[in-house]
Amino acid sequence: MARTKVATRDWTRRRTAKRDRLERVRPFVSGRVLDAGRMGAALEALLRPGDRVALEGDNQKQADFLAEALAGCDPTVVHDLHLLISSISLREHLDLFERGVARRLDFAYAGPQSVRMAQLLADGKVEVGAIHTYVELYARMFVDLIPNVALLCAEQADRDGNLFTGPSTEDTPTIAEAVAFSDGVTVVQVNEIVDEVPRVDIPGDWVDLIVRSPRPFALEPLFTRDPRHIGQVEILMAMMTLRGIYERHGVTTLNHGIGYDTAAIELLLPTYGEELGLRGKICRHWALNPHPTLIPAIESGWVESVHCFGGEPGTERYVAARPDVFFTGRDGSLRSNRVLCQLAGQYAVDLFIGSSLQIDGSANSSTVTEGRLSGFGGAPNMGHDPHGRRHPSSAWLSLLTGQAPALRGRKLVAQITQTFRSGGDPAFVETLDAVPVGKDASMPIPPIMIYGDDVSHVVTEEGVAYLYQASSLAERREAVAAVAGATAIGREIDERRVAELRRDGLVALPEDLKVDVRRAKRSLLAARSVEDLVAWSGGLYDPPARFRTW
Repeated sequence: MARTKVATRDWTRRRTAKRDRLERVRPFVSGRVLDAGRMGAALEALLRPGDRVALEGDNQKQADFLAEALAGCDPTVVHDLHLLISSISLREHLDLFERGVARRLDFAYAGPQSVRMAQLLADGKVEVGAIHTYVELYARMFVDLIPNVALLCAEQADRDGNLFTGPSTEDTPTIAEAVAFSDGVTVVQVNEIVDEVPRVDIPGDWVDLIVRSPRPFALEPLFTRDPRHIGQVEILMAMMTLRGIYERHGVTTLNHGIGYDTAAIELLLPTYGEELGLRGKICRHWALNPHPTLIPAIESGWVESVHCFGGEPGTERYVAARPDVFFTGRDGSLRSNRVLCQLAGQYAVDLFIGSSLQIDGSANSSTVTEGRLSGFGGAPNMGHDPHGRRHPSSAWLSLLTGQAPALRGRKLVAQITQTFRSGGDPAFVETLDAVPVGKDASMPIPPIMIYGDDVSHVVTEEGVAYLYQASSLAERREAVAAVAGATAIGREIDERRVAELRRDGLVALPEDLKVDVRRAKRSLLAARSVEDLVAWSGGLYDPPARFRTW
């Protein structure tokens, strides 16, 4: 059969476009080094209207110099950009939309800018493609959201473009790979240009242009919690969690979210956990940043390994001195990787425990509330039961589900929260604010962070609800109500029904777990201040100034 003749196709359009971009920016470059004083003009030469631009706002570190230069571009030259950014953290990130430089946005988290984000959406200044999880957003950069340009940051570069990202590598290698191997242009702001980098975290042939920033890139100590702010309620919930979840299920691999609730658990391991004889039996392998509140547990021999999403300012010397625990390079500094750690938190751990701003009666939760479009970050990645898991563990098998012969285990997904949050707002609500917010924003589905059918446990100051034991949706709702306190959800259930749920193992109050409420005092914490954490570290932990009280 004769072949149909087709027009000759150009298979190298992206490569040609990259050459054209680099040629246009040549007046601003010496070798690979951009002139920092002309950064705005360089970006105007490099970018084209409608480009997809991956900008490193990460969870913690920010390519802030490049963000500022981008926000200052002439919107008659650079406009309608499609911004791909994991964390909207800086004012400049949203200035892009107010000025018309950017139009469309795909992101994962907008906590620091969530109120302004909601307003810009209501004003029609920004079009949201989707609110992603971290892994989801980066995965799409290799599929249907391939960036034309990446604006990244690193600690150091040599003149060949080899990058040293240091302890806070985070998302940089993943974005750089997506762009470098699709003929996009990678621009990196660095704190220093050196003759030789301590280690090559990203090879120079993935990097097109570097610029020395006039100031070090912004880095937020996002996971640092001062033990001074941990109160008796957090300690009580931590005691119940240790007894009612970690001990009961034999949790050895886990992830902790950000918050004082989980910080309290970490600080009880060397004290209350030691009393219970649990060292070596629980909490051995972790996927989390180098939380300062984990230092006492590490020093007490509880922790065997920690793989990190990113670094934490002030912990650099401590981490370098504990290479048996942390993943470090030959240079001694931490090697973090948000995507790989998210995957570890999704598939390699037995338990995720975190908090939320709102939880409904079916245990659906979200951090999107009225007037705040905050997004989710990585919680949905780790806070669900991944059906692709196949390796067994005691904790996973303790939640056996399915019908023989197709049985499988289940990941433990715990939500921990006080029944009322600061300001008196109830944590448990009949309808999540995310539902009307999603409707008003014309989202096809409401922005729910963790779906209730993935939640296995709920912990409050009232007790622990074992949702995986429920035989029906109605019974799940009753178990949630039993620990929801004086909220509207909690008032749906009477004492007689709570007693039945306790008898049947769906709910456990402190006395059921043999937790003495009178012992929930700050004296039970292994460290009661940041200064105590420094002492535990042998002086290796160097906390940021805002956490110093001495």
